[in-house]
Amino acid sequence: MTTYLVRTDLTTSVTEPDGLRLLDWAPGRTSATIQTSSAGAEFFAGWRPPRPAADLLLLGAAAYCADKTTRRRGTPDSWTREVTLRLPVEDIAAWQSAGFEAALRFLTGDHWEISPYNSDRHPLAGVAGVPTADRPIGLDVDGICLFSGGLDSLCGVIDLLEEASERRLCLLSHHEGGQASSAQQLLLDELNSHYGGERITSRRLYLRPAPANSHQARSLPRPRENTTRSRSLLFLSAALALAAAEGSKTPVYVPENGFIGINVPLTRSRVGSASTRTTHPHFMHQLGTAATAIGVSNPVYNPYRLRTKGEMLAESRNIELLRRLAPLSISCSHPETARYVGRKQGNCGYCFPCLIRRASLAHVGWDNDEYAYDVFAEEDCTILLNRRSRRGADLRAVMADAFADRPDRDVLRNGPLPQGERAAFTGVWRRGLAELRAWLASGACGALAELLESRS
Repeated sequence: MTTYLVRTDLTTSVTEPDGLRLLDWAPGRTSATIQTSSAGAEFFAGWRPPRPAADLLLLGAAAYCADKTTRRRGTPDSWTREVTLRLPVEDIAAWQSAGFEAALRFLTGDHWEISPYNSDRHPLAGVAGVPTADRPIGLDVDGICLFSGGLDSLCGVIDLLEEASERRLCLLSHHEGGQASSAQQLLLDELNSHYGGERITSRRLYLRPAPANSHQARSLPRPRENTTRSRSLLFLSAALALAAAEGSKTPVYVPENGFIGINVPLTRSRVGSASTRTTHPHFMHQLGTAATAIGVSNPVYNPYRLRTKGEMLAESRNIELLRRLAPLSISCSHPETARYVGRKQGNCGYCFPCLIRRASLAHVGWDNDEYAYDVFAEEDCTILLNRRSRRGADLRAVMADAFADRPDRDVLRNGPLPQGERAAFTGVWRRGLAELRAWLASGACGALAELLESRS
């Protein structure tokens, strides 16, 4: 069991045993172990959420940092961890019965315990730029839209702004620097230029476990875990806090295609680490129920929950703009790794999100982007199809799955689906596989073509 104490008042002395880890929340200060920015707390400027939503944001930040600093290596099964978060909240009783533990367990695959303790201090009290009035203050927008810099979020923002000419959106991003951050800023600049700054407000949250320094009461251990499934909780909790600052009816939009949302494991061996649940309908329901229980009832919508990625692109409300900006987006799960082999950083071309991206672009005739690895190039394909190559694991799994005769019940392998919608999600899954098959068949040559022919 790894236990974290989350603190918002850093003036209290630390009397806890050495084994307890401190998650100190103090945006913009070097004494914090939850780092929100190296240059200050600009993310928080101009808005103030109600206390329940601020407590939810704190949970998202704490869970993300605990996730990154609790190693899976060394656990009995090299996967499942036991994590306790002691969290300062306003309403202990509401938190004790809310059910966040179940949502986190489904999301990350670990055993979580949320141990709330009472604190009268608002988590954003005293943060630079946050209004001091003791009431919620928003950014004067009509909705909050998650904006990762990927193709789905780009498509979602365009559709939302085209759908209602007066709609004003706050685009929420999370980053820790790198290629994803650059893509977010490039796309924001283009969207602002096209739609006007009066319709788009941006809030980019830089948040991670802080590197150790002498100002911290107790620094976090240096090794970092790379299976950070809790990032979607951080993303959504920040979005709900921004939305709640506007009012309880302000919606949060989560633009994510339904095929990757249910993320049916490609093979039986990939049910664990390779099958994330970041926008799975069951997690979204669990989180919504728990958030409502603590007093955060803003609606959360995924407009594309029953569409494939290719269908999203084909049905865009401004297909010319989407096509022009699509090459600037980053859909990759590890966009920096190519630099270690001297290749172009950005979309790697071999991870599962990149393969889905290429299939969706091919669906609308746009599959002409540059990738670090091109699965249709003979040299790259030889590398990726080599069973000793870790880079090719996702391509080999796609080959095994997309051409297999799988029963409908497999759609439930990554979690339960909403009552009455199993057939609809099965359809999304089947159509997503069809997009992958069509793309692979259209461009395969050499060894890849031979392998495809043997499976057909």
